[in-house]
Amino acid sequence: MTKKILLIIALIACWADSMAQDANPVVERFVKASGIKPESVAVMITDLSDNKVIGSHNISTPLIPASIMKSVTTAALLNKVGPNYRYHTGIFIDGPLDMGILRGNLVIVGACDPSVNSMSEPYGQNIIEEITDALRLAGINKIEGKIIIDESEFAGSPRPDSWMAADFRESYGTGIHAFNFENNARGGRSVENPSSVFISRLKSALAKEMISIDEKDLGIGKRTQIFDHVSPPIDEIMRSCMMRSDNMFAEAMLRTYGKLEGKDGSTPSAANREYAFWVERKMPMEGVEIIDGSGLSRQNRVTAEFMNGILTQMSGDATYASFFPLAGQEGTLKKFLAETPLDSYIAMKTGSMKGIQCYAGYKLDEDYVPTHSVVIIMNDIVGKRDRVRKAAENMLLDIFINEPKQVEPNQQVINSEEDE
Repeated sequence: MTKKILLIIALIACWADSMAQDANPVVERFVKASGIKPESVAVMITDLSDNKVIGSHNISTPLIPASIMKSVTTAALLNKVGPNYRYHTGIFIDGPLDMGILRGNLVIVGACDPSVNSMSEPYGQNIIEEITDALRLAGINKIEGKIIIDESEFAGSPRPDSWMAADFRESYGTGIHAFNFENNARGGRSVENPSSVFISRLKSALAKEMISIDEKDLGIGKRTQIFDHVSPPIDEIMRSCMMRSDNMFAEAMLRTYGKLEGKDGSTPSAANREYAFWVERKMPMEGVEIIDGSGLSRQNRVTAEFMNGILTQMSGDATYASFFPLAGQEGTLKKFLAETPLDSYIAMKTGSMKGIQCYAGYKLDEDYVPTHSVVIIMNDIVGKRDRVRKAAENMLLDIFINEPKQVEPNQQVINSEEDE
């Protein structure tokens, strides 16, 4: 873009909010243009300066949220721990050292950190190199026992029961464990036992360093910590999760929230505790069902009113607002509103599954400060998905700029259950 065009866009952004007063006629045009049954669409747009709702439709009807559920999960955990929290994966030995021989086991205690040797941002320290260095520093050249992964801190199965079995083999449907490694996926496919992959990789690394493992069954001894693997800050993990719409990251964060709240770290107990948290924050909870952290479960239900409540409460937190992809620029919103006057002035989490398209986030000013919360939930989509996306674009342009971008739909509906 030229400087002149950028200046025009900036000026538009400054006065556009004054035009967004009563947007209900525009919202109703959007509902008709979407081609979806009116009862399967919900919209709520709120001016954050006075919390006035400028446009709404069907705000109290529970609908499937898909991946905008991630914005709920990150909000809850961010409230709990703040942006600087880090995961700690402890590395222990549980036996005495005798002339370079560990007469015990090497034990790694899982903390549900989703970022261990992550193949995507944020990139932390390589845990295998850290362990190898720690053993060398301790003078250990032989382990009589085994490499043990302790996952006892987090109860429950690695996937919510309501996830579709067809998704299990895909990387987006991988399980979430107390110990996660390399995104629990390889080549776009789910890895069912990331601990076994890690142990194999660690054994190879130790062999190169001439550290042998006898694999004797020595039982369990008193543990001594020799190293602490520390994750990147949680705000970096959250931002990556929201930008890439990473289901595994989101589920790990939900289970982390539950554990920190004194629960057993299972998905069901964490989801129940998160629900209670939003009750405590006086969110409108009627019809809301929190089943998982990522939105991959089709049993989740939210209302536009509930989503709007979270967005408005969190709108003053600059860290949280920074998690949402910028329209036309980032993540799953890169093509949405691209090269329009709202390019870079809308920041939203997307959510899509078969028959579902959702958006939740903010309208921003020229300083990237939220001025409006925006919630758009569409279920029971038939035909071309691009039609509803363009209808949503046109509605936002009409509300905030008053010049909708009319584009003919030309993209086929997405049939995958993979979420955005």
